[in-house]
Amino acid sequence: MAKTSTMSADIDVDAPIRPVYNQWTQFESFPSFLHAVKEVTQLDDTRTRWVVSVGGVRREFEAEITEQVPDQLIAWASIDGKTHTGRVTFRPNADGGTHVDLEMMWLPETFVEKVGAALDIDERQAEADLKRFQSFMEERGRETGGWRGEVHDGVTERDAEAMSGGYGAESPAAAQPSAPYSAGGDRV
Repeated sequence: MAKTSTMSADIDVDAPIRPVYNQWTQFESFPSFLHAVKEVTQLDDTRTRWVVSVGGVRREFEAEITEQVPDQLIAWASIDGKTHTGRVTFRPNADGGTHVDLEMMWLPETFVEKVGAALDIDERQAEADLKRFQSFMEERGRETGGWRGEVHDGVTERDAEAMSGGYGAESPAAAQPSAPYSAGGDRV
């Protein structure tokens, strides 16, 4: 039986929890800060199609959001035969920033993937990806949109706010980022 690989990484982002969480719900923006992710297509409220390149090997898979609670967590699992699961949690820091904790598990298939997992290259890549996410949020000054619905056991529970903007609203174009946050006193 093949051995699964697990990794975890975490980072503190100098931005309030709401815009940090909101940005993480914008899956199609992931190629902006996740190195291996080449494309994400949002199929519906809970399903996404991913194109990734790891060690020069292109992979495509679909994933389902299994749990999602605004400002707390997003969890997912692949649904098309590939073994890939993950969870990202958010919690406020005492200084008004946000702690982001990412955990993923997958089944390395190719030699390059197995070597990368054995040498913890995947974990270092995840740390670098979170640093790019941190820069994306702190330099941009706001999220690109947000979806505030909840998902439990893969079933969407939309709240009134989810219907007013972000993916899952009447139009994805209706997503409006919230006002910019102030970080370090020099952003508006």
